[in-house]
Amino acid sequence: MTPPAPAPATSQPAHGVAPLLSVEDLTTVFRLADGREAPAVDGVSFTIASGETLGLVGESGSGKSVTALSIVRLVRPPGRITGGRVVIDGHNVFDLDEREMRSIRGRRIGFVFQEPMVALDPVYTIGAQIEETLAVHALARGAAARRRVIELLDAVRIPRPDERADAYPHQLSGGLRQRAMIALALSAEPALVIADEPTTALDVTVQAEILDLLRDMRRAFNLSLLLITHDLGVVAGMADRVAVMYAGRIVEQAPTADVLHAPAHPYTRGLLASMPGARPGTRLEAIAGTVPPIGSLPIGCAFAPRCPRRFEACDERPPITAAAPGHDVRCFLYPGAGA
Repeated sequence: MTPPAPAPATSQPAHGVAPLLSVEDLTTVFRLADGREAPAVDGVSFTIASGETLGLVGESGSGKSVTALSIVRLVRPPGRITGGRVVIDGHNVFDLDEREMRSIRGRRIGFVFQEPMVALDPVYTIGAQIEETLAVHALARGAAARRRVIELLDAVRIPRPDERADAYPHQLSGGLRQRAMIALALSAEPALVIADEPTTALDVTVQAEILDLLRDMRRAFNLSLLLITHDLGVVAGMADRVAVMYAGRIVEQAPTADVLHAPAHPYTRGLLASMPGARPGTRLEAIAGTVPPIGSLPIGCAFAPRCPRRFEACDERPPITAAAPGHDVRCFLYPGAGA
């Protein structure tokens, strides 16, 4: 089955208009057993405009989830954020105290976690958890909060929402739990939702339903979306732009159609070649090797040990250069990269 056609572009920031979210040179490190600190997110930069979806793509271990947690300052020891800026509504979240940060989480940035059974509190009903979010952000209490819970559960297509509001997470199927997680993320009416592998552990039919739901919620609530996934086929039908991440670094960033039809980085080409149905009539091509573990990155290009086009220049760290207008790549194969 071929991947779906790229999503039509939504509104892009007008000239001179600041993006909704700007991530600038974000760096997050983890302390290793030997006492060293190694970067899991290494100088990551991207923006998301109002109403836009950015797909953040890469294999497991690329640093996607740590990037997401860093944006909302939920990285826990032995990890810590050591550099960069995350700006939303003109404010750098790293300059805010914890009380101010709580007003950002949920109210401005909603979060859909990979595994709702872990993210949802098992000892409270779904309705109680959404009501608590509404109360924390002073949006509704009592009967008004209950009505809003039912509205949200109905919006995310949970059958019999008045009954399911009184259910505990373990009483719902995986697909319904993920819908409840989306309702919780939307409850405080955020401008941006971060969806971290939202279809993990769901069967194919339910995956498609959840992606359709996210697409519809984006339109209905006028959301911006950071969609984190390892699957380029998922972002093909969802994202306006794609940022490809490898070993903690963004290696390619461009409009979705450009990445799918004219991939620039050898890693992106490898991801596309390994997609079933991407090139009908050809054999799947796996990328040799694995993502290097944190603390064991090569000195130069992190992808060089796995790259079929490696050459001498790859022993140095490549800068970001333009493969084409609006299409950035971190690779020495392109003019201007310094090779």
